Amino acid sequence: MPVRTASPASTPGAACFDLSRNLLRILACLALSCQVLFAQEIPRASDGHPDLQGIWNNATLTPVERPAVFAGKATVTDQEALVYEKKDIRHETEDKAGAAVGGLDSEFTELRLELGRVGGVKRTSLIIDPPDGKIPALIPEATARLAQRRRAGGATDSVKQRSPAERCLLSLGNSSGPPMMPIAQNSNYQIVQTSDVVMIMVEMIHDVRIIRIGGIHPPAGVRFWMGDSIGRWEGDTLVADTTNFREDINFRGASGNLHVIERFTRIDANSILYNVTVDDPTTFTRNWTMEFPFIASPGPAYEYACHEGNYALVDILKAARKADADPR
Repeated sequence: MPVRTASPASTPGAACFDLSRNLLRILACLALSCQVLFAQEIPRASDGHPDLQGIWNNATLTPVERPAVFAGKATVTDQEALVYEKKDIRHETEDKAGAAVGGLDSEFTELRLELGRVGGVKRTSLIIDPPDGKIPALIPEATARLAQRRRAGGATDSVKQRSPAERCLLSLGNSSGPPMMPIAQNSNYQIVQTSDVVMIMVEMIHDVRIIRIGGIHPPAGVRFWMGDSIGRWEGDTLVADTTNFREDINFRGASGNLHVIERFTRIDANSILYNVTVDDPTTFTRNWTMEFPFIASPGPAYEYACHEGNYALVDILKAARKADADPR
């Protein structure tokens, strides 16, 4: 009588091997399905690149620099964040400022009253590098330059001595960018995109940025309020490289040598992850990087009519002339 031998697959070891192999196949298929699903969830333009068009808002309660209460913690749990958010720190500050004539109270501002969420967790600072969440120190020359700017900022001999924001030339708080910083009001941005150009209209002071895809920067002597931006696609991320800033740029003491690298990554139908690196060796002891989301907004982005009825600037100079005539 012939002896029947077991096939390799019928042995316990082989069965386990087959099970493991099938499990790996299933996991691989699931991973591929997730990738396909993710790709389908990102709206795409006719040229295949992610479609960044729409109206976006970058308001957040997350501060630029990490506060002492979160020292050593780049992220926090939702429960920890809620304690911070309930304090409503910014609104308390604004309500005090609102007590002054012309101040802004919390009913006027447009804050998103929670810490920004990236990768499913809440961040404690916009700055992600350096790891301590702090802006690097200024070099000595930059400290002196910034002090001079602050002294000159109060001059009233000419309209040209006043800040670009007072003159309706550039947005408050550097919301126009780059980098495009969150502020307490008018934090909407409208993006229009073609295969050659990406336009970003900033609600505050109605600034318009043009990012030329595949362009080249002009000569160093050609300078702009918001610098000159050229773009390129790295996979599904739009990278904007900006140089050629004016020397009187007003961003954290930066100089005309400022170099800003922005990365726009549409991570789903409702958000864009904004990553921006600030590089200016004539100002900071090292470069630094921020990251925060832009959230889809239903819009519309209303016109910010700054020049119309801008009597504040006239009144500032009139008051200065009156003080000159009567120095008491």
